[in-house]
Amino acid sequence: EPVSAGIAFTSARDGSNDVYVMVDDGSNQTSITNDSGSENAPVWSPDGTKFAFYTDRDGNNEIYVMNVNGSNQVNLTNNSSADLMPSWSPDGNQIAFASDRDGDREIYVINADGTGLLRLSNDADFDMQPNWSPDGNKIAFWRGDGGASEIYVMNSDGSNQIRLTSNNSVDIQPAWSPDGSKIAFVSNRAGAYEIYTMASDGSNQTRVVNNGNADEEPAWSSDGTKIVFDSHRDSGLREIYVVDVDGSNL
Repeated sequence: EPVSAGIAFTSARDGSNDVYVMVDDGSNQTSITNDSGSENAPVWSPDGTKFAFYTDRDGNNEIYVMNVNGSNQVNLTNNSSADLMPSWSPDGNQIAFASDRDGDREIYVINADGTGLLRLSNDADFDMQPNWSPDGNKIAFWRGDGGASEIYVMNSDGSNQIRLTSNNSVDIQPAWSPDGSKIAFVSNRAGAYEIYTMASDGSNQTRVVNNGNADEEPAWSSDGTKIVFDSHRDSGLREIYVVDVDGSNL
């Protein structure tokens, strides 16, 4: 029986990417999906009973939800374009995601039952990886043109889009802290992709880890004291790491 709380991740250890969960000390690693497609980016529902994820099992990437034991897998988006990177609203009623269904990749939101699709962003560059603020009022995402990219935040209805980072590097993968005061993100501004944090208004941008290898996909512990991420710093393969927010205790 899979753990009902802990860390969700994807692994290709059995052939193709599947969703796994483990206790937050790394024990009891359990496969939740077992499909020939590639399952990616699992995110817990706020009540801890479901995962949202995306998979190409239908021939192109779609947003799915399932129970945390892998049962009742439901395709929410069912579209011929790529639908990627889901993020639950804090009340569990909606899922934000990125899609290129209208040409450019933009941020959309859909009800958790698959109804009520809305497009939130509309920009000449592509918008990716939405992440909902804990109070439900804002969505962070990154916008890029294939070269440089920046972290933005907008109201949850798509209005008032504000750029938080501004440089000629790649800033991607925003993730709100549980109290909403900070956003973790990934940047290569110092050469390698590394984990940074900033205040939710974009101030105090601080590098958390400094290793010179690709550290990516940050997520916060529920108490806001730690950041979990993946890295190939030790083996060349991507593994899961956790570090205190101040960069200690890796």
